Amino acid sequence: MRNLLIFISKYNAFFLFLIFEVSALIIYIKYNSFQKATFVNSSNQVTGNIYGRISKLNQYLRLKDVNDSLVQENARLRGQLASAFYGDTATKHTVTDTVYHQQYTYIAARVINNSVNRPNNYITINRGTDAGIAKDMGVICSAGIVGIVVNVSQHFATIRSFLHKDTKVSAMLGDTKDIGSMIWSEDLGPNTGLLIDIQNHVKPHLGETVVTSGFSLWPAGIPIGKISNLKAKGGGFFLNMEVALAVDYSRLQYVYVVNNKLALEQANMEAQQKKDEQDNNN
Repeated sequence: MRNLLIFISKYNAFFLFLIFEVSALIIYIKYNSFQKATFVNSSNQVTGNIYGRISKLNQYLRLKDVNDSLVQENARLRGQLASAFYGDTATKHTVTDTVYHQQYTYIAARVINNSVNRPNNYITINRGTDAGIAKDMGVICSAGIVGIVVNVSQHFATIRSFLHKDTKVSAMLGDTKDIGSMIWSEDLGPNTGLLIDIQNHVKPHLGETVVTSGFSLWPAGIPIGKISNLKAKGGGFFLNMEVALAVDYSRLQYVYVVNNKLALEQANMEAQQKKDEQDNNN
């Protein structure tokens, strides 16, 4: 307090000048209508600019919440697409009764770790068993397929990226619907995959889309990429084609984990079929 008083007494002339100057300005503006209007307009403009900058700052700080909200909404909307349902149709005489049941739901998640430059690449997301994620679920993003869930904890999950030598996806040509498989190897680079096992009588064309067939973990029609080279080697009796991948794996931020409600039932049926075949062979 003593130092404050010493400071004021030392610069008292400056403070008196400042008080008189501000008082004069107030009187000048208050009793002159033109100057008053000019001051009000100027102060409104300055205040508006300040509020605008504060608003932009708040919007920037809220981007993560907005993105998370949009991703959750996208997951809900994906679950309402026709591809998420299957038709249960029964025909008796002339009466057809069709009921649509939901087969696929989607769980939104954020990518927190990712690699694209290794022979076997993995992705970590911030959702786990608490969110309903389980091993062997397919994963997609807004652009196309991403990979397969391989490990899950309570709050996190690890995805085997499509950019992995062991990933194999049942795929089909968008125009002819011929079925093949999509694979990847390190020598192709992170932007190219290989479509294999297409019968050699098929006549695909450059730029033709390649999508999921619906025979694996993903619904039918999820984008994989477009044919970029029709002359890939090693086909034998089948055609092998290079595919420009639809997903830029180096820029993944949000993904959707596909929950196939009928996956367990299908797996049990197929396991039983294999068991029956083994029993018959024995």
